Amino acid sequence: MGDTASISYNGETYEFPVIEGTENEKGIDISKLRASTGLVTLDLGFKNTGSTKSAITYLDGENGILRYRGYSIEDLAENSSFLEVSYLVIFGELPTKEQFEKFNRDITQHTLVHEEIKNILDGFPSNAHPMGVLSALISSLTAFYPSSLDPNRSADEVYMSIIRIVAKLPTIAAWAFKNELGHPVNYPDNSLEYCSNFLKMMFAIPSEEYKPDPVVADALNKLLILHVDHEQNCSTSTVRIVGSSHASLYSSISAGISALWGPLHGGANQAVIEMLEAIRADGGDVEKYMAKAKDKDDPFRLMGFGHRVYKNFDPRARIIKKAADTVLAKLGVNDPVLEIAKGLEEVALKDPYFVERKLYPNVDFYSGIIYRALGIPTQMFTVMFALGRLPGWIAQWKEMRENNEPIGRPRQIYTGATERPFVNMGDR
Repeated sequence: MGDTASISYNGETYEFPVIEGTENEKGIDISKLRASTGLVTLDLGFKNTGSTKSAITYLDGENGILRYRGYSIEDLAENSSFLEVSYLVIFGELPTKEQFEKFNRDITQHTLVHEEIKNILDGFPSNAHPMGVLSALISSLTAFYPSSLDPNRSADEVYMSIIRIVAKLPTIAAWAFKNELGHPVNYPDNSLEYCSNFLKMMFAIPSEEYKPDPVVADALNKLLILHVDHEQNCSTSTVRIVGSSHASLYSSISAGISALWGPLHGGANQAVIEMLEAIRADGGDVEKYMAKAKDKDDPFRLMGFGHRVYKNFDPRARIIKKAADTVLAKLGVNDPVLEIAKGLEEVALKDPYFVERKLYPNVDFYSGIIYRALGIPTQMFTVMFALGRLPGWIAQWKEMRENNEPIGRPRQIYTGATERPFVNMGDR
């Protein structure tokens, strides 16, 4: 018999099994707690509650480890493409050459979206936030592919839903960007690989020839890989709980996009740029703001340093720092805001205050710098995040459905009024 944990209540002791994951993580299985004791647990924000068992992503924040399906983020970012990692995360194994060629070919054949989706896009004002546009257009895919609504559809039909959303999200994301600019949209160029195609749809001007810079495409490829999955975070949990009702993949991903939109989740790299712009507006004195960051009585908050999960270092930051340096050197961008970023980075990596507290620049700091250098407006940063996170959302939705997990239904502790009589309006 395995380990158990005991709960004593009202003179009775109840035993609950302790389960262990493949990386020696342990948890108490309280699935039968309410049936056994009449009690529920209260865990605000679910910080200590495991909502599922998952074989997709392993994250060890104490030691700075991130792995997809057992492969280190370092190996994947160095050796793989975003689509190869997408296949790995969604289907569980790295693809063979034949499997990858089919996957890539299927995606290439579905990058176009129905022209009537463009009519929906045209209905949005140019000042509509691109995340709102993205979420709405992804949800609208259920209208164009109604078979996706069938919870009992075949594996082949599920595969096609996956292919369609991986293929079409870059097109829709680029169109949301063009809508914000008030520019005509660009259609996919399927002679290009995934990241270069997206860059062309984003930045090409019809009257000019556009060739995606391979250095930029490589940096984007790495950025997307680094954001593919990150365990049961807010948006991922949202995708799983919406999908648990047997909602379609498109509806579930749309809900995940909306969750990511929140500034406490997907807006961290946008907050970095806004902080840098505020420092510049105040004269650009890096030393002044690093001193403010050290002052516990000062309301200034240093964005893009440290991480709520990684207590040592963010392994993704080491990878993307190299890409950021390469992009800035290649593009030769002369931007005072980026110069301030370099100054903050230099101080934080040497100053004992930041080093001792492990407040190193994180992936959001460097991704914000790269997006700024590419000329991507801050409102689009979260859309870029969604583009990278898409394979993880798909994998989590697929795993949840294949495991026949029950519909999500958290409990609560009621703190409202007790029963009271109704009073007619004239007597109130």
